[in-house]
Amino acid sequence: MIFWDTSALLPLLVDQPASRSSRRICKADPSMAVWWGTAIECASGIARLRREEVVTVQEESSILSLLDDLAASWVEIVPGDPLRTEARRLLRVHPLRAADAMQLAAALVWRRGSGGETVATFDERLALAARLEGFVVMEPEDEIGRQTLPRKRRSRSELADMRPVAPTRALTH
Repeated sequence: MIFWDTSALLPLLVDQPASRSSRRICKADPSMAVWWGTAIECASGIARLRREEVVTVQEESSILSLLDDLAASWVEIVPGDPLRTEARRLLRVHPLRAADAMQLAAALVWRRGSGGETVATFDERLALAARLEGFVVMEPEDEIGRQTLPRKRRSRSELADMRPVAPTRALTH
């Protein structure tokens, strides 16, 4: 089982430069663990793509439906005192934003309960913090590069080339 950050999960649902890497990671191990806010972060990213006219309203609905199917099969780490305590510690020792601290704290709580050691993230800051906390980090393939820091503003023609992709059936089991 792999702990998935939203930055690695969203490219499974929407065609992006990192989609090939996300599919490769998922194919290697389709069982997922995520933090409680992952579905919300994904829905936010999908809505942003609709507002930026990367996907249509109909495509957004289809992608959200795929997200619901995926969420039905993942292990979700829920909020609680251990997660809050861990997130506060992480904010003191790593240059993370609050949501990334919650992601990594959830991965640490998950590791304590499952013994899992692998995190999938395409966010450089989170990847570094995860490594420093002892995780093996799955990242984008070298030819894709980093997708989250800094974010490049895409042209209309680049946005038009990005379309939703349906995850394979293995993702929903």
